[in-house]
Amino acid sequence: MSGLVDALVIVAVIALVIVRQFRASRVGTDRRWWLLPGVLAVLALREPQLLDTGHPTTAALVFGAEVIVGLAMGAAWAWTTRIWVEPDGAVWSRSTRASVAVWAVGIGLRLGLFGIGTLLGVHQDGSALILALAGTLLVRSGLLIWRAQSLRPAPVSATAYRDGVLRSAWKEPV
Repeated sequence: MSGLVDALVIVAVIALVIVRQFRASRVGTDRRWWLLPGVLAVLALREPQLLDTGHPTTAALVFGAEVIVGLAMGAAWAWTTRIWVEPDGAVWSRSTRASVAVWAVGIGLRLGLFGIGTLLGVHQDGSALILALAGTLLVRSGLLIWRAQSLRPAPVSATAYRDGVLRSAWKEPV
């Protein structure tokens, strides 16, 4: 892919993820949770210039650091996401303010890695960022699924409101 296409894919995925993370969404435990990270990984890995051939060791170190930051960011994002179970057994999630801090720190670290790579003369392609983003999404989704499977639905008589609608009284703290 060209640099412009890489940039558009990165911006589109990040915009989609950021918009969706602050809306309550149902956590699906089906097998498709890995699909978007898988597609992003395939797009990134099919690029022949994933690492700078002029500086292979330095490029591999910068790339490895980028992937580690992506994986750590995915884990931190998953643990700062609030999840809860409705009386019908459906598991829901929504990111918190702490998730915003995770994103800010992650973006700052990635910019720092880009700057270090530039200072060291490493040509950096968008494929490494796409692969790290795939890792972020994969780890976050996997941890949310794992957390969701450990939750139990609230008793039906947990809380009754005047409007007659039963709502869950328990939500997992962040």
